[in-house]
Amino acid sequence: MPAKNKKIKINPKFEIYRKLLVKTKEQILGDIKNLSNDNSGSSNDRGGDVSGHALHMADVATDMYDREFAMGLAANDRELLMCVDQAMARIENGTYGICLECKKPIAATRLKALPQTQTCLKCQEKLESRRR
Repeated sequence: MPAKNKKIKINPKFEIYRKLLVKTKEQILGDIKNLSNDNSGSSNDRGGDVSGHALHMADVATDMYDREFAMGLAANDRELLMCVDQAMARIENGTYGICLECKKPIAATRLKALPQTQTCLKCQEKLESRRR
């Protein structure tokens, strides 16, 4: 019967990628935190101006654009965070560095540039050409 508290042994050749993924994850979490802090104010908050003057439509539009832009960045960050978490799980289960499409090894240079990648360059190009 297998032990339940078995410690996962990570392949030493993937340790560098695990460190890159941890660093990337920390950066993403920091970015998300900063975005949420930047957008925590109300669009009607103008640095304490309580003069009763209505905001100009252009100011309101700019505020709305800024918020929508920040929300888009946060959505991209959340998607990247999910990819990082999946890559870390693949390191733990021993499938990291294998293309999810063709099942061939992903080039080390690609993994260093994009440690969260799931596909080799050839398969990624195929996926992107299908999207067009």
